[in-house]
Amino acid sequence: MTAPLLLVDGHYLLYRAWHGFAARIMSRDSAIDRTGVFGFIALLRKAQAQHADGFEIFVVFDSEDGSQARARQDSGYKAQRPAPETGLVESLALVKNALDHVGVQWIEQDGCEADDVIATLTTIARSEDRAVDIMTTDKDYIQLLVDPDVRLLNTALAQGRRYTADEHILPRYGVLAEQWPDFRALMGDPADNISGVRGIGAKTAARLLIDGRRLESIPIEELRPAWAALWPEVLRWREMIRLDTKAAVPNNILTTVPSTSLKPAAHVLEALDLW
Repeated sequence: MTAPLLLVDGHYLLYRAWHGFAARIMSRDSAIDRTGVFGFIALLRKAQAQHADGFEIFVVFDSEDGSQARARQDSGYKAQRPAPETGLVESLALVKNALDHVGVQWIEQDGCEADDVIATLTTIARSEDRAVDIMTTDKDYIQLLVDPDVRLLNTALAQGRRYTADEHILPRYGVLAEQWPDFRALMGDPADNISGVRGIGAKTAARLLIDGRRLESIPIEELRPAWAALWPEVLRWREMIRLDTKAAVPNNILTTVPSTSLKPAAHVLEALDLW
């Protein structure tokens, strides 16, 4: 038997760690902010204890040039995002060192966004009949929920609401998981600076995609002239939203072996001489 897999959206977890603690975690001389690395390991350890005991844990980070391929399709892609804070940039390197220390594998694949690497690793794991949980708040991963053995995990929510699976999507959004790229192309995705079609919100998008329709099967008479004129853009946005399940990743990168129990964050920072 091979272990189920917990794939962690690394930048999501780092941002949550950096911004989510009520007080800053400082080194003993109070000179250096260690909130990012401390919080990352603490949150990951808690997730393992509560949700991923016996899982292989694998962390995926965006590469610096990961968004360039989609930006070539639309120069506005993620263009609204501010440059990361200096402390976050410094924390990223420390987090990678900490993961190495505790024996958790991670990857930052050149030229790839974490979304596509996670989609690819999910596909690989499912081909081996391994269940996959993805720790993230990014809704783009909903399109992977067409497989009932793939779930999204958000540990920031109350215990009974932390998992999102295929069965939740239609009641929650009015579309199927497989329609997610079509749905988001119509209504837009502010996080990625994809504007969507003016006048189409979630309810209208769901109505246009009723009964499992895709963009190509929406009758032209249901579209306003302004919407129809924008259709080539909508199709392009859908391609940008679709995840690549064949991203370049090293062969046999997954071990299939459960990760060892993570040590408390304070112990990890002590071992790395970060206090």
